[in-house]
Amino acid sequence: MISQLVTLLGVLVGALTSYLSTTVAERARHRRMLETRWDERKLNVYVEYAAVVKEAGRAAGRARKEQDQELRQQALAEMEDAEKRRSLVFESMALLADPSAFAAAHEVNRVLWQWLRVARDPDCATVPTGTALIEALNTLHERARRDLGVTGAHPDGAERL
Repeated sequence: MISQLVTLLGVLVGALTSYLSTTVAERARHRRMLETRWDERKLNVYVEYAAVVKEAGRAAGRARKEQDQELRQQALAEMEDAEKRRSLVFESMALLADPSAFAAAHEVNRVLWQWLRVARDPDCATVPTGTALIEALNTLHERARRDLGVTGAHPDGAERL
């Protein structure tokens, strides 16, 4: 009788151990799947945000330098369209981005808005430097890489993380 109880107890312990290990493994797998899904969404938002910022900046530069009024108006329209899209993507950044990356995006916005103001008003006295937007975007890229856990050599050649 005791040997049967020991056997039954062994089966129960084995079943409980199997259940617990399977549950822990499934929870870990589910957590990794969610992290991967959110990382993919973050990456897409970071890429889209940088793309529309560059598009708005290029259109602002063309509008500022253009002498032909029709071409200037066309560049301004492209700039305003890109700015609307940037604003929408920025809302996704607010929801998904790491706080430091979001702060860097705020700085990108600030510099871009200076460019847009100069493009809208050619008589504007304050003209931002050409490198300010690039530097702000580079900071955003660095913080986005950190947020996404991207390791290894950075495009500028320096080791990161």
